Amino acid sequence: MITFELNEYSKKTLYQELYENIKRDIISGELKAGEKLPSKRALAAHLKISINTIENAYSQLVAEGYIEARVGSGFYVESLEVAEEKTGGGLNDAVEQRQEAVLDDTVSNDILYDFRTNKVDTKDFPFSIWAKLSREILSEKKNDLLNSGDTQGIYELRYSIARYLKSFRGVEVEPEQIVVGAGSEYLLGLIVQLLGRDKAYGVENPGYKKIYQVFSANSSRVFPIPMDEKGAGVEAVSNFGLDVLHITPSHHFPLGIVMPVSRRQELLRWADVRDDRYIIEDDYDSEFRYEGRPIPPLLSMDKKGRVIYIHSFTKSLAPSMRISYMVLPKELVRTFRNRLGFYSCTVPAFEQYTLARFMSEGYFERHINRMKKLYRQRRDILIDCLTNGLLKDTVELSECDAGMHILLRFKNEKKGYELVSTAAKQGVRVYGLWEYYCFPEAKMSNDMIVMGFSGLNTDEIREGIRRLEQAWIQP
Repeated sequence: MITFELNEYSKKTLYQELYENIKRDIISGELKAGEKLPSKRALAAHLKISINTIENAYSQLVAEGYIEARVGSGFYVESLEVAEEKTGGGLNDAVEQRQEAVLDDTVSNDILYDFRTNKVDTKDFPFSIWAKLSREILSEKKNDLLNSGDTQGIYELRYSIARYLKSFRGVEVEPEQIVVGAGSEYLLGLIVQLLGRDKAYGVENPGYKKIYQVFSANSSRVFPIPMDEKGAGVEAVSNFGLDVLHITPSHHFPLGIVMPVSRRQELLRWADVRDDRYIIEDDYDSEFRYEGRPIPPLLSMDKKGRVIYIHSFTKSLAPSMRISYMVLPKELVRTFRNRLGFYSCTVPAFEQYTLARFMSEGYFERHINRMKKLYRQRRDILIDCLTNGLLKDTVELSECDAGMHILLRFKNEKKGYELVSTAAKQGVRVYGLWEYYCFPEAKMSNDMIVMGFSGLNTDEIREGIRRLEQAWIQP
C-alpha cells in the first residue's frame, strides 16, 4: 500500500520523486510481491498530481522490472525472487556480476588484444587522395573557407549526400532536408531541442548506451524498450506513452537483428497516429553488409514524414572524422530553421568541401568497397578460428552477416563475466552483452559475448583467439 507523500520542496521532478519512492518501497519490502498498485487515476487524486506523471513513473518501473502491467487488471509489484530465478541471480547478483566484469587498472594496462566494436582501421585511409583534394580545396575555395556557411552545412556536401542516399540507400531526399553536424551525439541534441525536451523518448535496450545518456543529459524522459526477435517491442512502445523512438532497424546494435517489414509497418502505423510522433532511424553501419543486398532503410517506407534519418562517417572513414548528418521530414525543415537556425554548423567548411569532393568524384564508394573487403576477410578469419579451433565444440556464433562484430554464446555453465575476467588475464579484452544494457540488470543475458574484429589485423585475431583458448578451455 502506498502511504508516502511527495515533498513539495524537492528539487526533483514529480515524476522522478514518485518513481524513486515506489522503487524504494519495493526494494525494502514495504510493497510486497504481487501487491496491486493504485490505479493511475486513484493515485493521481491521492497525491494531487497529473495522471501523466503517474503513467510515466509506472512505465519506468515496468521497464526496470519492478512492477508488471496486466492488461485489463492494473499494475502489480514484481517478485525480485522471480527475477533471481530467471537470471540465476537477483538484482544484487547482477550488479555484482557487472562489478566483477569491470577490469581493474592493472589488468587493463596488460590488454594486448582488444576485440572492441567501435574500432576502425585507419591504416587503409586514402591519405594521399585526401591530401590532394585538400590542396585543391585550399586553392579553389579560399574565400568560401573564410566565410560562415549555412547552418545546415555547405550545399555541395548536402548535395553529395543526397546523391549517395539515392544510389546506395534507394531513397530520394532534397539537399534542403539534410543537416550536417559534428557527430551523431550533437545531432541528437538538436533533435531533442527541435521536438521538445518534454517529450518521452524510447531507446533500444540493449543498445548504444551513449544514446540513452544523450537523451538523459538533455533533460528528456527516456524509456528503455526491450527487444524481441523482430527488434524493438511494439507493445512496450505503445504502453510507455512514447512520443519519439530511436531505433537501428537495418542492423541492431549489438544483437544484429534486422527488423522485418511487418515490424517496420507496425512502428510506422504507431507514429502515424499523432503528428508529434517521430522515429529516429540510426543507420550507423549500413555500408558493411557481407551477405546479400543492403537492407533498405525505414526512411524508404515512410510516406507521411514520420522518420528522421541519421548517419555518420565515423565508421566508414575514421573516428576523428566528426561528420554526421540527419535527414529531416520536409515539414520539419522550416521549424528547424526558425527555431534552431541561429546555430552555426559545427563542422569546419574545409572538411565539408573536401568530403563533398571525395564523394562526388567516386573516392568514397571505392574506399567503402575496399574496407568492406578488408573487414569481411577479418570476420572470416575470426569465424574460422572459433569454429575450427579448440573452441569449436564450446561456442555458438550468431549475427555474422553485417557490421563489425559477432555474438558468441558459451554452451557450458560459465557466465559471461567469468569469460571476460579470465580472458583479461590472458591479455585479451572481450565484452559481455550486459555491458550494452541501460537497465534493468535482472533482464540481462549473462552468457553472451560481443566480439569486434575491425580494429585487429588477421595475425592479431589469430593470437587473440589462441589466448582465449588458453583462458576458456585449457586448465
